[in-house]
Amino acid sequence: MPPATQETVTRFAPSPTGHLHLGHAHAALFAARAARAAGGRFLLRIEDIDAPRCRPEFEEAITEDLAWLGLAWDGPVLRQSDRGEAYGAALARLEAQGLLYPCFCTRREIAAEIAAAGAAPQGPDGPLYPGTCRHLSIPERAARLAAGEVGALRLDWARAAEAAGPLSFTDRARGEIAVAPGLFGDAVIARKDIGTGYHLAVVVDDAAQGVTLVTRGEDLFPATHLQRLLQALLGLPEPRYHHHGLVADETGRRLAKRDDARAIRALRAAGATPAEVRALAGFPDGG
Repeated sequence: MPPATQETVTRFAPSPTGHLHLGHAHAALFAARAARAAGGRFLLRIEDIDAPRCRPEFEEAITEDLAWLGLAWDGPVLRQSDRGEAYGAALARLEAQGLLYPCFCTRREIAAEIAAAGAAPQGPDGPLYPGTCRHLSIPERAARLAAGEVGALRLDWARAAEAAGPLSFTDRARGEIAVAPGLFGDAVIARKDIGTGYHLAVVVDDAAQGVTLVTRGEDLFPATHLQRLLQALLGLPEPRYHHHGLVADETGRRLAKRDDARAIRALRAAGATPAEVRALAGFPDGG
């Protein structure tokens, strides 16, 4: 359980792969309000590890749109593209515990093996990885790496669960939740093209920034199970969580970056005021 008396530090962590929409506005306003209501700090992080998809003009637009909404963050902006050394150190710690293994499978090979198996276990993102490369011998792994094959790094969830023991996390809306360590199976912890992965980067950066309350959409609730496991394995502090509702369109479909008509930029260009956009994002009283 996280300490009950710690300072409330929240963060908003968008990826600069497109313009912010009303769902992002809701998440940012929610995080800022949670921090300010407790006399705490609200931080901004740019999650730009996926360099081919990230563009500087989108990062500039993010900060402009947040300022236009009336949001101010505390301290400097943290960029994941500057954090490779920290992610490497975390990976080394997991490898030293014998919890990672290289996976040389392509997506097509994984799909074929799952199809051949008939009924594969399901996770939040679809069928779970069948563990093909987990069964490779150490000499075979070494030989393939020596031959120049590059693999993603997966977490052996069963070993990780045994190492961490029973875990839970606290969600302000749902109470204490028991962690299901195998929810994502042997998840990819580091992608071969960017040297890390979303789940690893998030927990390392939350700890580095001193985040004590992670506020984010309820669609990321399953991810908390894996991230809480990584926190325990890496000896990182345990934050509290609050998974809030999502902003949806008239059909009930949650907004995504493809919804250009709901982009803050488009609403600004159409003449909307900051107060009107905050209201559309669920904060009619200004956030």
